[in-house]
Amino acid sequence: MALNPDEYRKMNTFEDLSQGEAVEFSRHGHVMPLATETLQDLGKEYRQRYASRALYRDSVWQVLVRDFFQHYVDPSAAVLDLGSGWGEFIRHIHARRRIAMDLNPEMPSRVGPGVETILQDCSQTWQVSDSSLNVVFTSNFFEHLPDKDALRRTLREARRCLKDGGRIICLGPNIRFLDGAYWDFWDHLLPLTDRSMVEILTLTGFAVERVEPCFLPYSMSQGFTPSIGFISLYIRLPFLWRILGKQFLIVARRP
Repeated sequence: MALNPDEYRKMNTFEDLSQGEAVEFSRHGHVMPLATETLQDLGKEYRQRYASRALYRDSVWQVLVRDFFQHYVDPSAAVLDLGSGWGEFIRHIHARRRIAMDLNPEMPSRVGPGVETILQDCSQTWQVSDSSLNVVFTSNFFEHLPDKDALRRTLREARRCLKDGGRIICLGPNIRFLDGAYWDFWDHLLPLTDRSMVEILTLTGFAVERVEPCFLPYSMSQGFTPSIGFISLYIRLPFLWRILGKQFLIVARRP
């Protein structure tokens, strides 16, 4: 069952200090660029983890976009897929402008025609104009960031690039329901829950509109691989989310 964002504010009392200078989370004076070997590993990890099920994953995302996420994206919108991977979301979303951002050097050749691509560290200034986006979408990405400071900088960039009223849609594994399985992936670095995401989104100036602590099952790269027909049914039956869901869904708006 979705929880009202006000319930989180009762559980986690904090003030919105995102526009002031009183709070500084950064522990670093600068950010070190990723080594070439690390960038090459991104491509290798994706191939190792997803290549054998690439067609299945693409079919799943086609259903998820059609039956759920497209409702948040007007066809006239400008959409950025943050941590786009092989482009399963951005390839299927209908939008006037589609942008994919990732560090994986193989990403531009994977996302498909008609998609703009940006290869960069998302915690640095985005190569996107102020107030030019309607939607920022991200799935299973924030847990790969090196630390909380990188996440804070990334969310501030998302807010800068979104228009007033624009939305960020965040999907990711909820460590509250995963225990040790969260660490089964080598590149999971930052443990997050629905509650911690609500807090940092609010601190960086977003207004949280929807919180689903349990939404999708944990992984499509190993283990649970239901039929495409079941995916379409699942997305229409929220009571199943509470049984099988291990990923949070959070939708927040730039006021």
